[in-house]
Amino acid sequence: MQLNLKNPLVFFDLETTGINITNDRVVEISYLKVKPDGSEESRTRRVNPQIPIPEQATAIHGITDEDVKDCPTFKEIAKSLAAQIEGCDLAGFNSNRFDIPMLAEEFLRAGVDIDLNRRKFIDVQTIFHKMEQRNLVAAYKFYCGKELMDAHSAESDTRATYEVLMSQLDRYPELENDVDALSKFSSFNQNVDFAGRMIYNENGEEVINFGKYKGSLVKNVLKKDQGYYGWIMQGDFPLNTKQKLTEIRLRLKDEV
Repeated sequence: MQLNLKNPLVFFDLETTGINITNDRVVEISYLKVKPDGSEESRTRRVNPQIPIPEQATAIHGITDEDVKDCPTFKEIAKSLAAQIEGCDLAGFNSNRFDIPMLAEEFLRAGVDIDLNRRKFIDVQTIFHKMEQRNLVAAYKFYCGKELMDAHSAESDTRATYEVLMSQLDRYPELENDVDALSKFSSFNQNVDFAGRMIYNENGEEVINFGKYKGSLVKNVLKKDQGYYGWIMQGDFPLNTKQKLTEIRLRLKDEV
């Protein structure tokens, strides 16, 4: 089977210093670009995170401070990476909840203007969880009949994710071989920001998705709680979340 693509689809995986989108950094990125004609190109790059890699993270992906000390920083590769994924849709394993928000945060920190909101996102893990409820190692064995060697190696995980999606399309005839359909199916919520701190409701309105105001319209919270915007902007929240909240706030001012 060949993926039915209108745009190139980039499968990617990040290895990082940890799972905090705001404070942690990328140490390795691997991508596999699948083009509409079925041709492929791939690349893996190590990245100097400019902060120490904790032992707990090294125990998972095997990358040490010594391994990346002479590697370029994310800021140094950001423009070339943005060019590689320009016009492409994105796919990964748990990517909607982690890899996409982390990638967006790194681009913002690097000062590279890339509009990821225009892309379609396919999260193979979400499809898997909706269908079978397992992890990537189990998914690879279940769908592909193979053992995943070098799990938590970005390159190995990226290739495995691509193979799992292809097998999912073969196994489930109800899954449409179409990026728009797969993107919608592999998303639990329609996020306003990549971290999902705000989501759209059924009417297309922005809603707070965490804390004491969870379920409340963003515009109502900004109107009744004058300190909420400042709390977010000064708090330990992703830059993308702050960016989206600012856009909403400015839009409300224009509507007055």
